[in-house]
Amino acid sequence: MCMWMFSRDSDAHRSPPDAAVVSDSDTDVDTDNARWVFNEIPEGFPEPGRTMVYDAEGTIDVARARLAPGEFLVRVLVLSIDPYLRIKMRDPRAESFTPAFTIGEPLYNFGIGLVVRSENSAFRPGDHLHGVFKFQHYVIEHDHTQFRVIDNEENLPWSVYVGVCGMPGETASHAWREYAHPKKGEVAFITTVVQLAKADGLKVIASAGSDEKVAFAKSIGADVAFNYKTTSVREVLAKEGPVNIYWDNVGGEMLEAAIDHAESRARFIACGMISEYNSTQPYHVKNLMRVFVRELQIHGFLFTALQDKYAAEFRASVPRRVARGEIVYREHRLFGLERAGAAILDVLSGRNFGKCVVIVAEE
Repeated sequence: MCMWMFSRDSDAHRSPPDAAVVSDSDTDVDTDNARWVFNEIPEGFPEPGRTMVYDAEGTIDVARARLAPGEFLVRVLVLSIDPYLRIKMRDPRAESFTPAFTIGEPLYNFGIGLVVRSENSAFRPGDHLHGVFKFQHYVIEHDHTQFRVIDNEENLPWSVYVGVCGMPGETASHAWREYAHPKKGEVAFITTVVQLAKADGLKVIASAGSDEKVAFAKSIGADVAFNYKTTSVREVLAKEGPVNIYWDNVGGEMLEAAIDHAESRARFIACGMISEYNSTQPYHVKNLMRVFVRELQIHGFLFTALQDKYAAEFRASVPRRVARGEIVYREHRLFGLERAGAAILDVLSGRNFGKCVVIVAEE
Protein backbone atom coordinates (compact mmCIF):
# COMPACT_ATOMS: atom_id res chain seq x y z
CA MET A 1 0.00 0.00 0.00
CA CYS A 2 1.65 3.19 -1.18
CA MET A 3 -0.91 6.04 -0.98
CA TRP A 4 1.56 8.94 -0.84
CA MET A 5 1.26 8.00 2.77
CA PHE A 6 4.59 6.42 3.25
CA SER A 7 5.02 8.36 9.08
CA ARG A 8 8.18 6.72 9.83
CA ASP A 9 8.08 3.30 11.45
CA SER A 10 11.27 4.00 13.35
CA ASP A 11 12.01 1.04 15.62
CA ALA A 12 9.70 -1.74 14.48
CA HIS A 13 12.42 -3.83 12.88
CA ARG A 14 15.63 -2.55 14.46
CA SER A 15 18.61 -4.91 14.48
CA PRO A 16 21.58 -4.68 16.85
CA PRO A 17 23.80 -1.65 16.22
CA ASP A 18 26.31 -3.49 14.04
CA ALA A 19 25.09 -1.49 11.02
CA ALA A 20 26.68 1.74 12.28
CA VAL A 21 28.76 3.72 9.82
CA VAL A 22 32.43 2.70 9.85
CA SER A 23 34.59 5.29 11.56
CA ASP A 24 37.86 6.64 10.18
CA SER A 25 39.81 4.54 12.68
CA ASP A 26 38.27 1.38 11.25
CA THR A 27 39.07 2.01 7.61
CA ASP A 28 42.61 0.60 7.66
CA VAL A 29 41.34 -2.95 8.17
CA ASP A 30 39.04 -5.24 6.23
CA THR A 31 35.41 -4.24 6.66
CA ASP A 32 32.29 -6.35 6.22
CA ASN A 33 31.02 -6.27 2.65
CA ALA A 34 28.23 -8.83 2.75
CA ARG A 35 25.79 -9.03 -0.14
CA TRP A 36 22.55 -10.64 -1.37
CA VAL A 37 23.09 -12.86 -4.42
CA PHE A 38 20.40 -14.06 -6.82
CA ASN A 39 20.57 -17.86 -6.66
CA GLU A 40 17.67 -19.39 -8.59
CA ILE A 41 14.46 -18.52 -10.42
CA PRO A 42 11.51 -19.06 -8.06
CA GLU A 43 8.11 -20.55 -8.70
CA GLY A 44 5.61 -18.58 -6.67
CA PHE A 45 6.99 -16.51 -3.81
CA PRO A 46 10.78 -16.14 -3.57
CA GLU A 47 12.49 -17.80 -0.61
CA PRO A 48 15.41 -16.13 1.19
CA GLY A 49 18.21 -18.66 1.45
CA ARG A 50 17.13 -20.32 -1.76
CA THR A 51 16.00 -17.74 -4.33
CA MET A 52 18.43 -15.17 -2.99
CA VAL A 53 21.30 -16.00 -0.66
CA TYR A 54 22.96 -13.77 1.93
CA ASP A 55 26.70 -14.02 1.39
CA ALA A 56 28.38 -12.76 4.56
CA GLU A 57 31.92 -13.68 3.54
CA GLY A 58 32.88 -10.57 1.57
CA THR A 59 35.18 -7.89 2.96
CA ILE A 60 36.75 -4.67 1.69
CA ASP A 61 39.63 -2.49 2.82
CA VAL A 62 37.82 0.84 2.57
CA ALA A 63 40.97 2.94 2.83
CA ARG A 64 43.10 0.93 0.38
CA ALA A 65 40.66 -0.52 -2.16
CA ARG A 66 42.07 0.39 -5.56
CA LEU A 67 40.11 2.99 -7.51
CA ALA A 68 40.87 3.43 -11.19
CA PRO A 69 40.55 6.90 -12.71
CA GLY A 70 36.86 7.82 -12.79
CA GLU A 71 35.83 5.36 -10.10
CA PHE A 72 34.29 6.16 -6.73
CA LEU A 73 33.67 4.10 -3.59
CA VAL A 74 30.20 4.34 -2.06
CA ARG A 75 28.80 3.09 1.22
CA VAL A 76 25.21 2.00 0.73
CA LEU A 77 22.92 3.59 3.32
CA VAL A 78 19.39 2.80 2.13
CA LEU A 79 17.89 0.30 -0.30
CA SER A 80 14.39 0.45 -1.73
CA ILE A 81 12.26 -2.70 -1.75
CA ASP A 82 9.66 -2.61 -4.51
CA PRO A 83 7.19 -5.14 -5.95
CA TYR A 84 8.80 -5.08 -9.39
CA LEU A 85 11.88 -6.85 -7.98
CA ARG A 86 9.85 -10.05 -8.31
CA ILE A 87 9.61 -9.46 -12.08
CA LYS A 88 13.41 -9.39 -12.23
CA MET A 89 13.56 -12.89 -10.68
CA ARG A 90 12.73 -14.58 -13.99
CA ASP A 91 14.31 -16.45 -16.86
CA PRO A 92 16.23 -13.77 -18.78
CA ARG A 93 14.77 -15.11 -22.02
CA ALA A 94 11.33 -13.92 -20.92
CA GLU A 95 10.70 -10.40 -22.17
CA SER A 96 9.77 -7.66 -19.71
CA PHE A 97 10.21 -3.95 -19.12
CA THR A 98 13.16 -4.47 -16.79
CA PRO A 99 16.25 -6.70 -17.12
CA ALA A 100 16.28 -9.98 -15.22
CA PHE A 101 18.63 -10.52 -12.31
CA THR A 102 21.68 -12.64 -13.17
CA ILE A 103 22.13 -15.87 -11.25
CA GLY A 104 25.28 -15.63 -9.14
CA GLU A 105 25.26 -11.82 -9.14
CA PRO A 106 24.00 -9.40 -6.46
CA LEU A 107 20.45 -8.09 -6.34
CA TYR A 108 20.18 -4.35 -7.03
CA ASN A 109 17.66 -1.53 -6.82
CA PHE A 110 17.28 2.16 -6.13
CA GLY A 111 19.10 3.37 -3.06
CA ILE A 112 21.00 6.14 -1.33
CA GLY A 113 24.75 5.91 -0.84
CA LEU A 114 27.52 7.98 0.73
CA VAL A 115 30.67 8.66 -1.28
CA VAL A 116 33.64 7.52 0.81
CA ARG A 117 36.45 8.01 -1.73
CA SER A 118 36.42 9.34 -5.26
CA GLU A 119 38.63 9.45 -8.32
CA ASN A 120 35.79 11.01 -10.30
CA SER A 121 35.52 14.79 -10.57
CA ALA A 122 31.70 14.57 -10.52
CA PHE A 123 31.60 13.49 -6.86
CA ARG A 124 33.41 14.28 -3.63
CA PRO A 125 33.69 12.29 -0.40
CA GLY A 126 30.64 13.11 1.70
CA ASP A 127 28.25 13.44 -1.25
CA HIS A 128 24.99 11.53 -0.93
CA LEU A 129 23.99 9.83 -4.17
CA HIS A 130 20.71 8.52 -5.48
CA GLY A 131 20.91 5.70 -8.00
CA VAL A 132 20.79 1.95 -8.43
CA PHE A 133 23.02 0.09 -5.98
CA LYS A 134 23.87 -3.55 -5.43
CA PHE A 135 22.54 -5.14 -2.27
CA GLN A 136 25.86 -4.95 -0.41
CA HIS A 137 27.58 -2.62 2.03
CA TYR A 138 30.15 -1.02 -0.27
CA VAL A 139 30.26 -0.67 -4.05
CA ILE A 140 32.79 0.73 -6.49
CA GLU A 141 31.12 2.58 -9.35
CA HIS A 142 32.42 4.39 -12.41
CA ASP A 143 29.50 5.78 -14.46
CA HIS A 144 28.67 9.07 -12.77
CA THR A 145 25.76 9.67 -15.18
CA GLN A 146 23.76 6.95 -13.39
CA PHE A 147 23.78 8.83 -10.07
CA ARG A 148 22.74 12.25 -8.84
CA VAL A 149 23.73 14.14 -5.72
CA ILE A 150 20.96 14.68 -3.18
CA ASP A 151 21.50 17.95 -1.32
CA ASN A 152 18.64 17.31 1.13
CA GLU A 153 18.31 20.96 2.12
CA GLU A 154 15.13 20.03 4.01
CA ASN A 155 17.07 17.61 6.27
CA LEU A 156 14.63 14.78 5.58
CA PRO A 157 15.45 11.14 6.36
CA TRP A 158 17.51 9.79 3.48
CA SER A 159 15.00 6.98 3.00
CA VAL A 160 12.34 9.36 1.65
CA TYR A 161 14.42 9.75 -1.50
CA VAL A 162 13.59 6.16 -2.47
CA GLY A 163 9.98 6.59 -1.37
CA VAL A 164 7.67 9.56 -1.40
CA CYS A 165 10.42 11.79 -2.86
CA GLY A 166 11.76 9.05 -5.12
CA MET A 167 10.59 6.56 -7.71
CA PRO A 168 7.25 5.60 -6.07
CA GLY A 169 6.33 9.24 -5.50
CA GLU A 170 7.37 10.21 -9.01
CA THR A 171 5.38 7.31 -10.46
CA ALA A 172 2.27 8.50 -8.66
CA SER A 173 2.71 12.17 -9.44
CA HIS A 174 3.74 11.87 -13.09
CA ALA A 175 0.99 9.43 -14.08
CA TRP A 176 -1.71 11.31 -12.20
CA ARG A 177 -0.79 14.56 -13.90
CA GLU A 178 -0.60 13.00 -17.34
CA TYR A 179 -3.54 10.59 -17.41
CA ALA A 180 -6.08 11.22 -14.62
CA HIS A 181 -7.73 14.40 -16.01
CA PRO A 182 -9.73 14.72 -12.79
CA LYS A 183 -12.92 16.76 -12.54
CA LYS A 184 -14.16 17.92 -9.15
CA GLY A 185 -16.79 15.58 -7.75
CA GLU A 186 -15.73 12.53 -9.76
CA VAL A 187 -15.11 9.16 -8.10
CA ALA A 188 -11.65 7.61 -7.90
CA PHE A 189 -11.07 3.99 -6.90
CA ILE A 190 -7.46 3.59 -5.82
CA THR A 191 -4.96 1.64 -3.78
CA THR A 192 -2.54 4.57 -3.86
CA VAL A 193 -2.47 8.36 -4.57
CA VAL A 194 -5.18 9.17 -2.00
CA GLN A 195 -3.74 12.60 -1.30
CA LEU A 196 -3.42 13.50 -4.98
CA ALA A 197 -7.04 12.56 -5.65
CA LYS A 198 -8.37 14.49 -2.66
CA ALA A 199 -6.36 17.56 -3.63
CA ASP A 200 -8.29 17.52 -6.93
CA GLY A 201 -11.66 17.41 -5.19
CA LEU A 202 -12.55 13.79 -5.91
CA LYS A 203 -14.54 11.29 -3.91
CA VAL A 204 -11.97 8.64 -3.03
CA ILE A 205 -12.67 4.94 -2.56
CA ALA A 206 -9.53 3.31 -1.16
CA SER A 207 -8.81 -0.40 -0.98
CA ALA A 208 -6.25 -1.79 1.49
CA GLY A 209 -5.18 -5.16 2.82
CA SER A 210 -5.60 -4.70 6.58
CA ASP A 211 -7.81 -2.80 9.01
CA GLU A 212 -4.80 -0.79 10.13
CA LYS A 213 -4.15 0.34 6.57
CA VAL A 214 -7.84 1.15 6.12
CA ALA A 215 -7.71 3.43 9.18
CA PHE A 216 -4.67 5.19 7.79
CA ALA A 217 -6.29 5.70 4.39
CA LYS A 218 -9.23 7.38 6.12
CA SER A 219 -6.87 9.55 8.18
CA ILE A 220 -5.33 11.02 5.01
CA GLY A 221 -8.65 11.78 3.39
CA ALA A 222 -10.24 8.71 1.81
CA ASP A 223 -14.02 9.09 1.80
CA VAL A 224 -14.56 5.34 1.71
CA ALA A 225 -11.92 2.82 2.73
CA PHE A 226 -12.29 -0.93 3.06
CA ASN A 227 -10.31 -4.12 3.60
CA TYR A 228 -10.51 -6.06 0.34
CA LYS A 229 -9.65 -9.27 2.21
CA THR A 230 -12.82 -9.12 4.31
CA THR A 231 -15.17 -6.95 2.21
CA SER A 232 -16.52 -7.49 -1.29
CA VAL A 233 -14.90 -5.08 -3.75
CA ARG A 234 -17.92 -5.36 -6.03
CA GLU A 235 -20.39 -4.52 -3.28
CA VAL A 236 -18.44 -1.41 -2.31
CA LEU A 237 -18.17 -0.20 -5.91
CA ALA A 238 -21.83 -0.92 -6.60
CA LYS A 239 -22.78 1.24 -3.62
CA GLU A 240 -20.20 4.04 -3.94
CA GLY A 241 -19.52 4.15 -7.70
CA PRO A 242 -19.58 4.30 -10.62
CA VAL A 243 -15.85 4.90 -10.99
CA ASN A 244 -14.38 7.69 -13.13
CA ILE A 245 -10.69 7.03 -12.35
CA TYR A 246 -9.12 3.73 -11.38
CA TRP A 247 -5.48 3.52 -10.31
CA ASP A 248 -4.40 -0.07 -10.83
CA ASN A 249 -1.34 -1.70 -9.31
CA VAL A 250 -3.16 -4.93 -8.42
CA GLY A 251 -4.71 -6.38 -11.59
CA GLY A 252 -6.69 -9.62 -11.57
CA GLU A 253 -10.11 -9.70 -9.94
CA MET A 254 -9.84 -6.12 -8.68
CA LEU A 255 -9.25 -4.85 -12.21
CA GLU A 256 -12.20 -6.90 -13.40
CA ALA A 257 -14.44 -5.39 -10.68
CA ALA A 258 -13.32 -1.88 -11.59
CA ILE A 259 -14.17 -2.47 -15.25
CA ASP A 260 -17.64 -3.71 -14.31
CA HIS A 261 -18.30 -0.60 -12.19
CA ALA A 262 -16.67 1.99 -14.42
CA GLU A 263 -18.50 5.01 -15.75
CA SER A 264 -18.45 5.62 -19.49
CA ARG A 265 -15.04 7.02 -20.58
CA ALA A 266 -13.45 6.29 -17.21
CA ARG A 267 -9.66 6.61 -17.04
CA PHE A 268 -7.68 3.59 -15.90
CA ILE A 269 -4.01 4.12 -14.96
CA ALA A 270 -2.09 0.84 -14.69
CA CYS A 271 1.40 0.95 -13.17
CA GLY A 272 1.59 -2.61 -11.81
CA MET A 273 -0.29 -5.85 -11.21
CA ILE A 274 1.09 -7.33 -8.02
CA SER A 275 -1.59 -10.03 -7.83
CA GLU A 276 0.10 -11.66 -10.82
CA TYR A 277 3.75 -11.46 -9.78
CA ASN A 278 3.92 -14.64 -7.72
CA SER A 279 1.09 -16.56 -9.33
CA THR A 280 1.69 -19.73 -11.33
CA GLN A 281 -1.90 -19.48 -12.62
CA PRO A 282 -2.64 -15.84 -13.51
CA TYR A 283 -6.22 -14.63 -13.24
CA HIS A 284 -7.83 -14.00 -16.63
CA VAL A 285 -9.99 -10.89 -16.70
CA LYS A 286 -13.32 -11.92 -18.24
CA ASN A 287 -15.04 -8.63 -19.07
CA LEU A 288 -12.66 -6.91 -21.47
CA MET A 289 -15.46 -6.31 -23.98
CA ARG A 290 -16.63 -3.54 -21.64
CA VAL A 291 -13.44 -1.63 -22.46
CA PHE A 292 -14.81 -0.62 -25.83
CA VAL A 293 -18.50 -0.74 -24.90
CA ARG A 294 -17.89 1.91 -22.22
CA GLU A 295 -15.06 3.61 -24.11
CA LEU A 296 -12.66 3.14 -21.24
CA GLN A 297 -9.29 4.83 -21.52
CA ILE A 298 -6.59 2.50 -20.22
CA HIS A 299 -3.10 3.89 -19.82
CA GLY A 300 -0.24 1.52 -19.06
CA PHE A 301 2.59 3.43 -17.46
CA LEU A 302 6.26 2.99 -16.58
CA PHE A 303 8.02 5.35 -14.20
CA THR A 304 10.66 6.37 -16.73
CA ALA A 305 8.23 7.39 -19.47
CA LEU A 306 7.49 10.89 -18.18
CA GLN A 307 10.74 11.71 -16.39
CA ASP A 308 11.84 14.31 -18.90
CA LYS A 309 8.50 16.08 -18.64
CA TYR A 310 7.91 16.14 -14.90
CA ALA A 311 10.96 15.04 -12.86
CA ALA A 312 12.65 18.42 -12.42
CA GLU A 313 9.52 20.08 -11.09
CA PHE A 314 8.77 17.11 -8.83
CA ARG A 315 12.26 17.10 -7.29
CA ALA A 316 12.17 20.85 -6.70
CA SER A 317 8.76 20.91 -5.00
CA VAL A 318 7.89 17.60 -3.34
CA PRO A 319 10.70 17.41 -0.73
CA ARG A 320 9.68 20.89 0.47
CA ARG A 321 6.04 19.84 0.71
CA VAL A 322 7.01 16.72 2.66
CA ALA A 323 9.14 18.81 5.03
CA ARG A 324 6.20 21.18 5.62
CA GLY A 325 3.90 18.26 6.40
CA GLU A 326 1.71 18.86 3.37
CA ILE A 327 2.31 15.32 2.12
CA VAL A 328 1.95 12.56 4.69
CA TYR A 329 4.02 9.43 4.22
CA ARG A 330 4.63 6.18 6.02
CA GLU A 331 7.60 3.83 5.90
CA HIS A 332 8.07 0.17 6.70
CA ARG A 333 11.70 0.12 7.83
CA LEU A 334 13.93 -2.89 8.37
CA PHE A 335 17.41 -2.36 9.79
CA GLY A 336 20.45 -4.23 8.53
CA LEU A 337 21.35 -5.55 5.09
CA GLU A 338 20.66 -9.08 6.29
CA ARG A 339 16.94 -8.15 6.53
CA ALA A 340 16.58 -7.46 2.79
CA GLY A 341 15.26 -10.96 2.04
CA ALA A 342 12.55 -10.60 4.68
CA ALA A 343 11.76 -7.14 3.34
CA ILE A 344 11.13 -8.50 -0.15
CA LEU A 345 8.71 -11.06 1.26
CA ASP A 346 6.95 -8.37 3.32
CA VAL A 347 6.26 -6.39 0.16
CA LEU A 348 5.18 -9.31 -2.00
CA SER A 349 2.85 -10.68 0.70
CA GLY A 350 1.43 -7.28 1.69
CA ARG A 351 2.84 -7.31 5.22
CA ASN A 352 4.50 -3.94 4.74
CA PHE A 353 2.66 -0.86 6.01
CA GLY A 354 3.99 1.98 3.90
CA LYS A 355 7.02 2.22 1.64
CA CYS A 356 9.42 -0.60 2.42
CA VAL A 357 13.07 0.36 2.89
CA VAL A 358 16.13 -1.39 4.26
CA ILE A 359 18.41 0.83 6.34
CA VAL A 360 21.79 -0.69 5.53
CA ALA A 361 23.82 1.83 7.56
CA GLU A 362 23.10 4.95 9.59
CA GLU A 363 25.35 7.98 9.70
